[in-house]
Amino acid sequence: MEMPTNSFKRSLCNGRTQYGLWLGIPDTICAEINAGAGFDWLLIDTEHAPYTIRQVHDQLQAIAPYEVSPIVRASDGSATEIKRLLDVGAQTLLIPMVDTVQQAEQLVQAVRYPPAGKRGVGTSLARAARWNRVDNYLHRANSEICLIVQIETPLGISNISAIAQVEGVDAIFIGPSDLSAAMGHNPTHPDIVQTIESALDAVHAADKPVGVLALDAQLIKKYARANFIGVGVDTLLLATATSQLAQRVKSNA
Repeated sequence: MEMPTNSFKRSLCNGRTQYGLWLGIPDTICAEINAGAGFDWLLIDTEHAPYTIRQVHDQLQAIAPYEVSPIVRASDGSATEIKRLLDVGAQTLLIPMVDTVQQAEQLVQAVRYPPAGKRGVGTSLARAARWNRVDNYLHRANSEICLIVQIETPLGISNISAIAQVEGVDAIFIGPSDLSAAMGHNPTHPDIVQTIESALDAVHAADKPVGVLALDAQLIKKYARANFIGVGVDTLLLATATSQLAQRVKSNA
């Protein structure tokens, strides 16, 4: 059986910005609806949404038939969680709250099989290996894993150039929500925007792909030089649309 290829990893360097949607509703029907919407990537968020490992597995299955790349955000950078997410078939991981080079280096070790890393071996139980049906999976998996580290604190920003140069870190993602909270502003404040724009330039100067979350139309334009941009969240889209419908109907009654 052929090794599944990571189309998102290949798309990072194709010169076109990849636009994506955040998934926070742990339901396969919602995932499949979003998978057919036309986004380049979808991110399953286990950090803040109530996903179990089985629900991540099921959403990856629901998304698989569509031409959209799945990303999974881990709840933290623990090696155990990373191992489980990779085994159920995630090939691209976003790890939150990375502040230092040492953290980034530890994450590189966690996503790679020995001797290049420390990922635990359990391919006979892993959907990623198609339960040992993928030829030579153990020796081919490392090249298809995409590790994205999320920078979302002032400390992380101060170290972003060095983190971007860590071998095995495939991309940097800048998280505006925690960053703006730590700096005492909202994500649209000029100081936050300037900080993020400088961070984008720093990562590009290190010759590394960079992404950002931008839910405001003007910010999407400002950050257009990013390699990938999250432009919406399924829960917010549903909340906004239902509130607007209720208000519109009641105001016309």
